[in-house]
Amino acid sequence: MNILDEFDTIAAIATPIGAGGVGVIRISGEKAFEIIEKIFTSPKFEPRKFNHGWIVDNGVKIDEVIVLPFFAPNSYTGENVVEIQCHGGVNVVKNILELVLKNGARLAERGEFTKRAFLNKKMDLSQAESVADIIHSKTSNFAKVSMKNLSGVLKGRINEIRNDIFEVLSRITAGIDFPDDVKEPEYEYLETSFESIISKIDKVLLGAKTSNIFRQGANVAIIGKPNVGKSSLFNALLNLDRAIVTDIAGTTRDVLRETLDLGIPVTLIDTAGIREDEDVSKVERIGIEYSKQSLDEADLILFVYDASKGLDNEDKEVLDLIKDKNYILIANKSDLAENGNSEALQISALNGTGVNELKELLKKRVCDIEPESLDFVTNSRQQLCLTKARDALEQAHLAAKLNELQDLISIDVKSAILALDELTGELITDDVLDNIFSHFCIGK
Repeated sequence: MNILDEFDTIAAIATPIGAGGVGVIRISGEKAFEIIEKIFTSPKFEPRKFNHGWIVDNGVKIDEVIVLPFFAPNSYTGENVVEIQCHGGVNVVKNILELVLKNGARLAERGEFTKRAFLNKKMDLSQAESVADIIHSKTSNFAKVSMKNLSGVLKGRINEIRNDIFEVLSRITAGIDFPDDVKEPEYEYLETSFESIISKIDKVLLGAKTSNIFRQGANVAIIGKPNVGKSSLFNALLNLDRAIVTDIAGTTRDVLRETLDLGIPVTLIDTAGIREDEDVSKVERIGIEYSKQSLDEADLILFVYDASKGLDNEDKEVLDLIKDKNYILIANKSDLAENGNSEALQISALNGTGVNELKELLKKRVCDIEPESLDFVTNSRQQLCLTKARDALEQAHLAAKLNELQDLISIDVKSAILALDELTGELITDDVLDNIFSHFCIGK
């Protein structure tokens, strides 16, 4: 983006395109009120009061609307903002947007409203990123935790860690710059301080895997030989008849995928039964190869066998393929079995026995910690910044143990602060910033 474009007045549709009760067009920038005054019949604006009137184009009425004025700096972007609430519908919303653009605004780029909020210090970068998380959240739990980020929980935790590091750096710097007045801090103090700060960073990183699964979801493949009830289990977990179920071996010949909301997004993968018979058809053979490929992309595998028949040699051949992977042993058709395997989870996909227990086990096996216990989530960029800060402090801690010159120790301490500043956006490059906001939708 041209640097001059940063100061343009921008506009975009802020609601999904399509039929609906209300459509919203958002305008932000120095000329926001100048533009709306040209096209609105009731342009006398006061803070905290909405205006009712008509959008007009050269005297021709376009739509009856409500206009909400937000005066800088008390707006989402920190600039003058006008929101036009019109009737929902593709044409009316587009017509009003085109009229706004014709009268002096330009079309906003992806995430530009939130980018301006960040640049105008209305939020830090972690809060800005949480906006995208809320919009794209696949589960209600992720939306709730992302809202905590937006409210500043992660920001507060990072600032607390940064302040601790800055306190140590200040003492080192004072001792170096004013040796006649201030003593250098004791090395024991440095060691203890670094250990405490590293521990705090570790607590933030503790939920990294869960955060990533919240955001990206987990792939769970249902694997087993033919006719053990994989598709029945697939349907039972989804609570719908998605996969075809018959007593004919090899019914499933392709990979089926559906998303299951367990508080975390889980992509269930129903696979073709794996067997090595010579009389397997060409089509079924392709399905079996797809099943084996699914093993590599799965975060967790549900290995299913027929409890009424027990684990036979064919089951064990399939089990051997996943022996080094993360899997749950499931004995399906347990209602028909006389003696169950104590190591396997006993279920019946037909009557639903054990399915809820399996769902709870799924949540525990794909997450580091309970989703409900998360105070915030982190993304891969934030985790990288935290890891860089931690590595720098580890170097400083080692140097303190060796009683190295504190001038040298301060270099690593400064590196830790810079890594955290990169996380919050106090120190950030334009390329990184543009990449972050390019994942937003236009209008946010």
